[in-house]
Amino acid sequence: MQIFGVDIGGSGIKGAPVDLDRGDLAEERYKVLTPQPATPDAVADGVKEVVGHFGWTGPVGITFPGVVTGGATIRTAANVDKAWIDTDARALLGERLGGLPVTVLNDADSAGVAEMQFGAGRDRQGTVILLTFGTGIGSALFHDGVLVPNTELGHLELAGHEAEKRASTKAKEDHELTWERWAHRVQKYLAHVEMLFSPELFIIGGGVSRKSDRFLHLIEDIKAEIVPAQLQNNAGIVGAAMRAAKSAA
Repeated sequence: MQIFGVDIGGSGIKGAPVDLDRGDLAEERYKVLTPQPATPDAVADGVKEVVGHFGWTGPVGITFPGVVTGGATIRTAANVDKAWIDTDARALLGERLGGLPVTVLNDADSAGVAEMQFGAGRDRQGTVILLTFGTGIGSALFHDGVLVPNTELGHLELAGHEAEKRASTKAKEDHELTWERWAHRVQKYLAHVEMLFSPELFIIGGGVSRKSDRFLHLIEDIKAEIVPAQLQNNAGIVGAAMRAAKSAA
């Protein structure tokens, strides 16, 4: 069974049909740059281009980098235009896609759902936290495999700033941090999250998960196991498709 997944990020919008039996992309993903400013209409046009590239005509799952309530309404927009706040994303994107059935969920929650089913969190019980490091820091919190949605732990305070302003991969690039210095910031952030939630497992996702050998060994004094996301930066696409399939059932 195939369902289409789209992952809206602060820098790119990417998508592909997903093979839900394998938990992997059925075709090579297609990506466009996130428009700047990332207004609802401009981003919707980007989503339309990604879906249209494949000539897709079925259900579509779409991630969003912010809080999504009721599978439709956007409540926060840290790394896209503030005009998204209170927008009915399901209605907007469904209309732009010509009436295709659309499911919308938080981007990190989507990646977490995929990792818990097909990746690093498979068959893991207890408290598991996936953190996606990219333009910001997204989070997905699970207990015994059940998602607690819209946690937004990237906005916790770290050294007097929002954590994602200090420890995201964008912060690494903006401040020209070495892997060692960035890993030190990530370690402080993980220690803070661990103090609050005492997870058994941290899954590190986002694009930086492809380079886990550059920094994971530098993170010390964390009691929880720390592993890279197995689906890496495709996890959001896979999870979006999974949620769309569930909604269509």
